[in-house]
Amino acid sequence: MADFYYWLQVTFTTEPLWFVFFSGFFSATLLPGSSELSVYAALELQRFSWIVVVLIATLGNTLGGLSNYALGRLLPNQAVKQTQHKRVILWINHYGYWALLMSWMPIVGDPLCVVAGWLRMNAWLCLLAIGIGKGLRYSLLALIFQGLL
Repeated sequence: MADFYYWLQVTFTTEPLWFVFFSGFFSATLLPGSSELSVYAALELQRFSWIVVVLIATLGNTLGGLSNYALGRLLPNQAVKQTQHKRVILWINHYGYWALLMSWMPIVGDPLCVVAGWLRMNAWLCLLAIGIGKGLRYSLLALIFQGLL
């Protein structure tokens, strides 16, 4: 296990933007995870502009959200109706694409993307809404980190 932590430390210090990207991607999938720490760590290194860190994290996180969307497209029609996500379905039916601005939220964000795919919502509009929501979150984190908020 010590070798893994050493590898992780070396990887992060030599290629932090890749680390931020993959951290963002995997935390947006149905797998548990948090990308905020990698964003804070990359900002702490002060090797890159906060805008670059935010863009890389947003790209990874948005692509992770789109992978959930793609999984939803693969679900048969009855699969989601029989789950506990009926509230998410009602929310997305009521607010439409605007609901995907909240895809960054813990617990409900991943199911929002899955349900959007299951409902066969327009992929490009989903990409736009998911990306805006996730970008705003990372921008807010970066501004807080820099003491501007």
